[in-house]
Amino acid sequence: MSNLPASRAILPQGWPVPRGYANGMVAEGRVIVTGGLVGWNAHGVFAEGFLPQLRQTLANIKAVVEAGGGRIEDIVRLTWYVTDIEAYRASLKDMGPIYRETLGRHFPAMAVVQVVALVEPQALIEIEATAVVAA
Repeated sequence: MSNLPASRAILPQGWPVPRGYANGMVAEGRVIVTGGLVGWNAHGVFAEGFLPQLRQTLANIKAVVEAGGGRIEDIVRLTWYVTDIEAYRASLKDMGPIYRETLGRHFPAMAVVQVVALVEPQALIEIEATAVVAA
C-alpha cells in the first residue's frame, strides 16, 4: 500500500471553506463501499440514544474500512440517514468530539438525510461510507 493520499477535497475558487465536511472529493485507487452501518456492536446490541449510536456507527465504519485495507483518510463520502433531523441538529455541538475521536479531522463529502424509518427498528442513524485506497 502506498503512503500517498488517494483523495483530496475539492473547493471551487471563491467558495467559503466548509466546516466539518467537504463540498467534493477527487480520488484515484481501489474503492471500498460499506453498506448502511448502524449503531450496534458486533453482537447486534444497539447503543442507547442518538449520540451513543453515532459513536458506534462511526466505529463500525472505521472497522469495515480498515478490514478492507483502507484508512480513515481514504474515506471520500459519508451519507447519513437519520430518523429525527431535530435530534441531529440539537446534537451538533456534541457530535464534533465524537466524530473526531473516531475519524479525526478528516472531513469527506457528506450528506445528511432524514428518513421516516430505518430497517432496524432501534436504529436512529445509519451511515454509508465510500473510501478510495491508493493503488
